[in-house]
Amino acid sequence: MDGADPQPGQPAAAPSDLVTVDLTEAERHLLARGLAEWGGPAHCTEALAVAMGFAGVADLHAQAGRLAASIRAEAPLSRHDWRRVLIATEVVFASDIFGSGHDWETTTGLTDEETIRLLRAVQRELARSANVHNL
Repeated sequence: MDGADPQPGQPAAAPSDLVTVDLTEAERHLLARGLAEWGGPAHCTEALAVAMGFAGVADLHAQAGRLAASIRAEAPLSRHDWRRVLIATEVVFASDIFGSGHDWETTTGLTDEETIRLLRAVQRELARSANVHNL
């Protein structure tokens, strides 16, 4: 977490725990759109929200705007926040059951090909900069 809104039972991140990740404007747009999709065509369950690192669906919806705004502003986030933003974007893009799936291009304006290219770049950068695989 980034210290602004800790999950229940978790302490706020210290400023030294925040990670700035060098993403392009297009990569930031992808992550922000991925978060926004959870408020649109996507259908999250409590179990899926928890699996993605949120306290539940209400927490996903509450955190999505804050996280998207931070990403757009190029603000640092905690490793935990980077990880759950990435997971939420991966799921909402790929899943036709829970996420936007086939509606992704229509609702985001991003083609599947463009999204995959951007997503792979973001995955590499977050693994390198924020070490999101080792949480």
